[in-house]
Amino acid sequence: MSKQELKVQGMTCDHCVRAVTEEFSALPGVTDVTVDLVPDGVSSVVIEAQTRLTDEQIRTAFADAGDYQVV
Repeated sequence: MSKQELKVQGMTCDHCVRAVTEEFSALPGVTDVTVDLVPDGVSSVVIEAQTRLTDEQIRTAFADAGDYQVV
């Protein structure tokens, strides 16, 4: 089991949380996604998966969810 914590800018509301959670939950092996929303600040996204996600998977999921930047 792998747990990754990402710091993300650009998330402002519950819609952002749902979009990010949905995109990451759809990835193979992901078992849980938790978002600690800090509107207009740096939010925390914790992803638990059977294996560690690649940088490409992370970039693609955020791009598909909206305009968010990993910091």
